[in-house]
Amino acid sequence: MSFSILGLHHVTATVDDAQADLDFGIDALGMRLVKKTVNFDNRGVYHFYYGDERGSPGTLWTTFPYKLLGVPAGTKGAGQVTVTSFSVPSGSLDAWKKRLREHGLNVTDAPPRFGEESVIVADPSGLLIELVATTADTRTAWLAEGLDADTAVRGIHSVTLTEADPKRTFAFMQEWFGFGAENEMDGRTRVSVNGGGPGKSVDILTSPGGQRARNGVGTVHHVAMAIGTDEEQLALREALLKKGIQVTPVVDRSYFHSIYFREPGGVLFEVATMEPGFMTDEPLDQLGKGLKLPPWEEINRADIEKHLPPVKY
Repeated sequence: MSFSILGLHHVTATVDDAQADLDFGIDALGMRLVKKTVNFDNRGVYHFYYGDERGSPGTLWTTFPYKLLGVPAGTKGAGQVTVTSFSVPSGSLDAWKKRLREHGLNVTDAPPRFGEESVIVADPSGLLIELVATTADTRTAWLAEGLDADTAVRGIHSVTLTEADPKRTFAFMQEWFGFGAENEMDGRTRVSVNGGGPGKSVDILTSPGGQRARNGVGTVHHVAMAIGTDEEQLALREALLKKGIQVTPVVDRSYFHSIYFREPGGVLFEVATMEPGFMTDEPLDQLGKGLKLPPWEEINRADIEKHLPPVKY
């Protein structure tokens, strides 16, 4: 029994320095900061959301900066999202290599796969970010300084799950989410949902006998899938529980509602609703401008602001 997953919703990573993360996401990648809030599970840590103009599900890259808070560096490996890929227009990779190197970043060409070229860049925390050149992404980009419609990031293209037993992961995604196999090469299977394409694809990379992942700074914490309604989300949760899969209660993230559980290989999955979106507490032209707290934390605003590091955005 599969549920109506619309595609990817967001990817969330644990990073080091807050200002370095903002500089990378806004100045280097040219994404819009659509929300500056705190980790709802740890109010002493920022939670930054980067995306398109509205922070549309499927364009969102989000980060928790944990510098000086005792979180060790993570280990990339099996049971983890090891690469987050963003769509850029076909023909723009040379411009991107120039832009990223001007920001002091190391950029390398990746081997072409599934008919698309790409480059890999490590962010300041060591996360692997890929820019995939494609003609298949028709989403409207956020046009930051120095970028235009022929270069700007469109949104999440896909993620790479590194797995010791990829067949179990694929079977789980197929059964519960309706993902189907799209293509295969060199120990990598691309699976997709809802018609496939950018924002609706996941690569499952085989890593038999490889080291296990360990969460920490410089690793992806979880990947979220998008579901249409609260009712569909509740139905999915009940079905997972009946199968003996451990899943959290529905959590109110202010901008969407979420449930969390692990797939058989260990990757933390979230299923998040499309609504209510990021304009619940800021108008469109002010997204990302102020520190926004969930209503239950407003009483603690002074203390929260005192303990967060100052940032220039």
